[in-house]
Amino acid sequence: MTAPIPRDIPDLPAIPGKPALKPSPVPATAVVTPVRRPAAAAFRLLVALTATVGVTLEVLLGDPSRTLGYFAIQSNILLALVMALSARRAWTASRPLPGAVLGATLLYVVIAALVHHLLLMNEASPFSLTGEAAAPTGWQALAHHTLHTVTPIAAVLDWLLLTGPGRLHLRQASTWLLYPLAYLVFSLIRGELLLPGTSDRYLYPFLDVDQDGYKKVLGNALLLGLSFYALAILLVALDHARPNPLRYPWKTGFRL
Repeated sequence: MTAPIPRDIPDLPAIPGKPALKPSPVPATAVVTPVRRPAAAAFRLLVALTATVGVTLEVLLGDPSRTLGYFAIQSNILLALVMALSARRAWTASRPLPGAVLGATLLYVVIAALVHHLLLMNEASPFSLTGEAAAPTGWQALAHHTLHTVTPIAAVLDWLLLTGPGRLHLRQASTWLLYPLAYLVFSLIRGELLLPGTSDRYLYPFLDVDQDGYKKVLGNALLLGLSFYALAILLVALDHARPNPLRYPWKTGFRL
């Protein structure tokens, strides 16, 4: 026999505290319509083509085995790949590349430009180049200016004008230095494998073991590494302080 249902059901006790909303698993693209950015795609594709042309000229005008060993060449190859992928994602309204990848690429091309202009082409620098390397002419000069001036400026402009802020983080700065460290190891091993007296045995004068010895070269590398880390921190700080160039009037009323 079923027990009778009471007419007056007592109220349930109140749940203490304020109810917290659980994070929604719905991605932002389900709420906000993706926006194609043809102007950004065109600019990034132009930067990728410019870097590709500069690298191609350097390879055709010199010894590929030596040319491809330069830090500026390698960083511009990376820039061309990253810009081409970023152009495709901007054109198709896809999610942008991770900030760590963009920050690393920007850091490397800026490092290549600063080392070229402040150390190698500066007559007051103890590592300044001499002879034909200091004053290239013709197509060689065009390739040099493209890879050491044009593409780094273009990368900075893309970061400032076409990329949202706050995507770089301080914890990434030390990770970005793994590639310059690997390049140092590569440069020293390459110099040891080549015979003494070989032309361009060490590609940069501040890494020339024949002239300065390992002690001074490692000291130069330490100073440069600290400078690169400071530059990486500066990029992260500027990324969080600069205004947002991407402000779209979303139909939903939300801004991401």
